[in-house]
Amino acid sequence: MTRSVQAVAYRRPSVLESSAGGQRLGLETSQGATPSGTVDHPRFFAGFLTSPQKASAALLAVADVAAARYYQPQLRASLDPVVTGNGDRLRFESFSGCGGVYARLDVLEAGLDGGEVGHGTTNVDVNDPLREALSRIGADDPLHLRVGPEELAVTTLDGPVVEKKVPLPDRWLRGFAEAQVIAAGFDLRAELDAAEAVRFLRSLPGGSKSTAAAPRWVVPSGRTLRPTTRAVPGAVCLPGPERLIALRRALRHATSLRVYGPHTTQGSAATASAWELVLPGMRLTLTVSPDASRGFSGEGGVLDALATDEAADDAELVSVLLAWEPRIDIADLATASGLSAERVRAALVRLGTSGRVGYDTAEAAYFHRELPYDAKRVERHNPRLRSAQALVSAGAVALDGPVGTVTAEDGHAHRVREADGVLTCSCLWWAKYRGGRGPCKHALAVRMARRGAAARKTATGTEENA
Repeated sequence: MTRSVQAVAYRRPSVLESSAGGQRLGLETSQGATPSGTVDHPRFFAGFLTSPQKASAALLAVADVAAARYYQPQLRASLDPVVTGNGDRLRFESFSGCGGVYARLDVLEAGLDGGEVGHGTTNVDVNDPLREALSRIGADDPLHLRVGPEELAVTTLDGPVVEKKVPLPDRWLRGFAEAQVIAAGFDLRAELDAAEAVRFLRSLPGGSKSTAAAPRWVVPSGRTLRPTTRAVPGAVCLPGPERLIALRRALRHATSLRVYGPHTTQGSAATASAWELVLPGMRLTLTVSPDASRGFSGEGGVLDALATDEAADDAELVSVLLAWEPRIDIADLATASGLSAERVRAALVRLGTSGRVGYDTAEAAYFHRELPYDAKRVERHNPRLRSAQALVSAGAVALDGPVGTVTAEDGHAHRVREADGVLTCSCLWWAKYRGGRGPCKHALAVRMARRGAAARKTATGTEENA
């Protein structure tokens, strides 16, 4: 497994301090991306939280996920959350060390008071003493929030005084990207009021590992969710239900629980799902992978977008037009770029692989952010993509109408067929996953070869007509 070491440096530790006007929460930032370029310690907000106790509980939930491994919990995870200023809101994101749970807290305009929200993305320090202090905030305590250094601190402190070095596996970065792509295929499936949300979430197991051998499913039933042993139309998968335990931090403050998932039919395989607590002026969302032992990195949702040179060029164009929007309008991007809506969507998927966009299920829209990691290597180090590219380069793909034949390294020939835009393969990978984890390397190679053949045909036609 390829990994690097990520150095995260802060001016000082984040801290909760008492003052004459109440409590002051200072969240320290690391190096981050902003509209004016890379800044060592950007400042995104200085003002008040309208619901301090609720916001503190939700922020702790995001920190819980950043520090957790829900699979093989004996291994440590210590990645700091990411904060993005989108002009009208602050987003705090984290990803579990096991790569199977994505958390995001959206502090919306109604949750902030008295300060402008900047634009950019960086890491934010959430240390153990701060966590303890946040857990003691009372309901009536005024709370001033500062995201970024004090103005004087920038000029009086010489260099960082807090530095963390953490391993950053490629699969963690790929998972962060895959979670956004998968969530883009979700729709709202159920909404529970506060009382039903409490009842349902508190009924779930809270141990380190679920005792259920098969994936759990729930289906909307009146005002609540009813468990079912198998997938039925309208059902939502809840694999590893103990992974939702972080939501309990803010559960007593919730006004409702919204549940998102893909379209399911009778007997559907396990899927990912998203669980959103609605809080006053905020939303706290956990997205869980299809299995507690299966992170998002192997889902393959981004492979088709990575396999086309057209999407690479489109992504470069679209990236120039992004402006830290809290909600990316695909129609506006299509007009501004001159691309079709379909090509803009493919470009956004590709940008997601480098951490440059996220997806908000509540608003069914992408948003602009720049992960503060070397996420470009996600594409370079994707094993299926590399294998497919090697097969095409080696001339191992033969096309014959709707059928493609791929001769593998061991000499075995695999048949790839296309029907209604869906590729199937005779290999063991396809037999095992049936497309549930993206295309296999043979199907991906056939798709790349066909696109290359179409491009050559178009180029030849252009030359003949010149």
